[in-house]
Amino acid sequence: MELALEGFTVIELGEQVSAPFCGKLLADYGATVIKIEPPGRGDLSRSLGPFPDSGPESEQSALYLYLNTNKQSVALDIDQAAGQVLLRKLVEQADILVENYSPGYLEQRGLGYASLRECNLRLVYVSLTPFGQTGPWANWKATNLVSIATGGQMHLTGDPDRQPLKSGGEQADYQLGLNGFSAALVGLWDALETGTGQHIDISAQEIMASTLELALNTYAYTGRDIWPTRRGNMQSAMIGIYPCADGYLGVHAMSRNFAPLLRTMEMEELITDERFSSPAARLQHGDELMATILAWAADKRKHEVYRRAGELRGPIAFVHDMEDLFTSEHLAEREYLHQVDHPVAGTLTYPGAPFQMGESPARVGRAPLLGEHTNAVLRDRLGLGAEDLRALSGQGVI
Repeated sequence: MELALEGFTVIELGEQVSAPFCGKLLADYGATVIKIEPPGRGDLSRSLGPFPDSGPESEQSALYLYLNTNKQSVALDIDQAAGQVLLRKLVEQADILVENYSPGYLEQRGLGYASLRECNLRLVYVSLTPFGQTGPWANWKATNLVSIATGGQMHLTGDPDRQPLKSGGEQADYQLGLNGFSAALVGLWDALETGTGQHIDISAQEIMASTLELALNTYAYTGRDIWPTRRGNMQSAMIGIYPCADGYLGVHAMSRNFAPLLRTMEMEELITDERFSSPAARLQHGDELMATILAWAADKRKHEVYRRAGELRGPIAFVHDMEDLFTSEHLAEREYLHQVDHPVAGTLTYPGAPFQMGESPARVGRAPLLGEHTNAVLRDRLGLGAEDLRALSGQGVI
């Protein structure tokens, strides 16, 4: 099958998570993604790991291997004038450029949007930064934690009597990359229609603020915080996370499925109990109901409860840990996980694409070795000869 983005060329100028994740998605769906890496050290994620038990090795970083599947690696020093010239020539042939450097960094090297637009009018130039290209915070540094905090997510996350919590993983950076992927495709569509590209400015703070459900909207309408305190894992007896014998169960019961919840718990006698017979009564006796569910869940096993809940339409799921994901019959049936061979890291299992296209599915492939495609790309795309390549190598440009 033809890949959805086959025939399009992307230049990736970025490190760690956001730009590489954006580039990964473009590459997995068929685009030719040329990843520009500093000679010698490569993308910083190569040194971040996690690594196998044998210790750090730049070609075995799990983070790098996952974020850079199906790309071509070109080792190129864009701090040198010769490297900037080569990059501009590559951009002439590109459709999209994705970068996550601090505002001004690429402009200082003659590689900002205004400069590159001169050599490629249809270029879609996607910038991924913590706070965007403009505004008083534009040049401020930020980590994933800072983006989650300044986007408002931490205000809503955690227990009411404790400090705010960050969400697991590098969610702000991954969301930044995911939105970059979507924006790049919208920009590409527009460029194909009009013949003119544009600069797309994406801020992690704004992305995280856009995912606050009704919280930001409610404040805009009323001037009040919809949740003045964090609600934790136990929003009520009917909505919460309950520990069980081998993990955690998630309960989200509404009035219409309170009876199926009790049937799942084998406590049908409580359906007619006056303490729990109406929403108002359940709210009044919430502590008693919570204690009942806690006691019931304590010795239960999550998979057994989930199967019974499915049969009885009880509103209970279980919190999946990593083993649950890797052994999931559902994910196996959907072929979500894939084994990928790598010449240094060996055969490893990778998560699949975030969505499935029936006629042009994502491809499965490995991450490149540092500079693996440098000579081929510069030779085939720019017409450089063997002597040119040797000279550039000797100068440390490639």
